[in-house]
Amino acid sequence: MKVTILGAGAYGLALATMVNENNHKITIWTKLDSELEELKKYHTNNRVLPDFVLPNNFEYTNNLKEAVDGCDLIIIAVPAGFVDSVSKELKQYYKNQHICIASKGIEQDTCLFVDAVVKKYINTDRIAVISGPSFAIDIIKRVPIGLSLATKNEETKNIIIDALQNDCLKLRTTDDIVGIEVCGSVKNIIAIASGIIDGMGLPESTQAMFITEALHDMKEIIKALDGNKNTILSFAGFGDLLLTATSIKSRNFRFGKMIGEGNPKELIEQYKNNTTIEGLYTLKSIYKLLDNKKVNIPIINLIYDIIFNDKNPNEIKEFLIKK
Repeated sequence: MKVTILGAGAYGLALATMVNENNHKITIWTKLDSELEELKKYHTNNRVLPDFVLPNNFEYTNNLKEAVDGCDLIIIAVPAGFVDSVSKELKQYYKNQHICIASKGIEQDTCLFVDAVVKKYINTDRIAVISGPSFAIDIIKRVPIGLSLATKNEETKNIIIDALQNDCLKLRTTDDIVGIEVCGSVKNIIAIASGIIDGMGLPESTQAMFITEALHDMKEIIKALDGNKNTILSFAGFGDLLLTATSIKSRNFRFGKMIGEGNPKELIEQYKNNTTIEGLYTLKSIYKLLDNKKVNIPIINLIYDIIFNDKNPNEIKEFLIKK
């Protein structure tokens, strides 16, 4: 089987190592010439995975037509903000391949989840999303990892299992694409707030209280958007929330921690400009989406006000007691 991975970031490259474990042919596409040159010459991308050398049998290209030609499975692993432009270009070369979306988030203007963004341009039911507690660095270390795989297409499910599942990566399947998308997106927002709590010096007891409350709020969002509220108990739900909202490896958590610690705005802006913080992108979108649907989720409103309206982060403490 030939698998093409769109995106040469940490997560896309980590997934490539899992595909390689299953002895499939791999092509990795990147739009960045500098990234492509390093990958071809050294089999590395030190910007995202320092000191990790990729297998020498991978093929690399910045030509999308060449990347997807003749492949069986396309894995989309670009940041959520680039899914639209990549899908628009992909439409020209798409030949009914199976699509697995590893990107997480909601489009800014339309408030569409990433699978719907892809479907704006590509009319297919051969589509799935994967999500779960999995830092790229842990995947490449081959420790046990669990991901949720959501699709309504049986053949797509089997193709992705064949491509990715092995003796260190487990996939649990569901047909609740909406629920998995909500979990994969909203957990990044919750991680920012959890980082704020940690940065303010509050103990694990308070953080556990907050995560528990957030779990219920995420369930309400899933229900409001017509997903299955039980999906909150999946790898993509509780699993990913637990990881992302408690680990300094999470860029969203680290960003929140900087705010909670009271770092200068200049330092925080510098971090924002040099780092992909998916929770920021998603926060604007989910806030708008919930407002459009007249769904009130107070924790989302509070995080939005802290990040974008300069509300005092200390209000989280009062919020947790009075909620």
